[in-house]
Amino acid sequence: MTSPDPTRARISVIGAGPGGLTCARILQQHGITATVYDRDPGPEARDQGGSLDLHADDGQIALREAGLLDEFFRLARPEGQEMRQLDPAGTITAHLVPQADEMFKPEIDRGQLRTLLLDSLRPGTVQWGRALDRVTGPSEGPRQLHFTDGTTVETDLVIGADGAFSRVRPAVSPAVPQYTGVSFLEAWFSDVERRHPAIAELVGPGSAAAADGERGLFAQRNSGNHIRVYILRKVPQDWISASGLTIDDTEGIRGLLLGEYAHWSPRMRRMIAENDGPYIDRPILALPVPHSWAHDPTVTLLGDAAHLMPPLGVGVNLAMLDAAELAIALVNAATVDDAIRAYEKTMLPRSIETATILENRADDLLSADVPDRDGGDGVPRIGPVTPLAGEREQLPRGAAAR
Repeated sequence: MTSPDPTRARISVIGAGPGGLTCARILQQHGITATVYDRDPGPEARDQGGSLDLHADDGQIALREAGLLDEFFRLARPEGQEMRQLDPAGTITAHLVPQADEMFKPEIDRGQLRTLLLDSLRPGTVQWGRALDRVTGPSEGPRQLHFTDGTTVETDLVIGADGAFSRVRPAVSPAVPQYTGVSFLEAWFSDVERRHPAIAELVGPGSAAAADGERGLFAQRNSGNHIRVYILRKVPQDWISASGLTIDDTEGIRGLLLGEYAHWSPRMRRMIAENDGPYIDRPILALPVPHSWAHDPTVTLLGDAAHLMPPLGVGVNLAMLDAAELAIALVNAATVDDAIRAYEKTMLPRSIETATILENRADDLLSADVPDRDGGDGVPRIGPVTPLAGEREQLPRGAAAR
């Protein structure tokens, strides 16, 4: 089968996260149609997670290409760039305060970013309640998407933007995520100025992090007077069941944690013990390094589906940069096959280089050293910092090159 012109191809994006939606938006900006399939029954089906910082050298480039940068700045919280490093006693040991006009990496709630992207798409672009089971068909196409509801869709290009446990990835790679040995436990605090004023004061308008080499806490201010705290520990992946607990046993988990953090000050332990509602277990996973695959003319990956790494300087920013580069490649190319080759020629070396730098470095999250910057997932790079690749080059303007 001859690879089709992208303007006439049936393009299917799996996953309505920031990466998948950014890709669809930029394609639509250039007159190329794409359909996004997502397993959630609707856009409000679940909490989208905490605050993100979108960087001027990757995430903001993608939003510029999507024509949404000004709207992002209207929603973003520049004050969220403030970062406090605390010790286990709650004393500030380092304090990064942004300049009044600093916009390198302002914060935005993940849900707000998703809504911004969703609202920019033509009605019907996203099909909700479509959980992908598998991809079949010859590599030269067309491909078949098999959904868990028994329906199928024929398509010319499958873009896997479906995260760590991608159902698209097996079509090009046998790799599966592996546990890094570090786990996050997420805790929520609502109406913090009134109900949790001591925590609000400790965290400030941005983020606060503390670690003692074995365990840590990372707190981030979200919009709407909310704070999320991530309790960082080096534990077996099955630590909850191995302790005779379940994730719903909030009091049991709380008692276990308070014992582990007994030498931390009472004001710091508030972030463990006074949360509103249950904890959320978030083990940190990563794909093997290096991760790549043989070129396939009808399937490609972006974001965590392509290069899941510890949250040490990557994340949503890299996924959105991937999405923008893939979309512009499709705009500029004569065929889908040509576009995938051009995209992967840049994306794969970049992701392999970054993943190699970050391999086996999840333990850095527990370091007591002063942080440098966070990685677009709202998680700070705590501890020794290895510079990643330099600032991203601006993407070519696609329409002019076609």
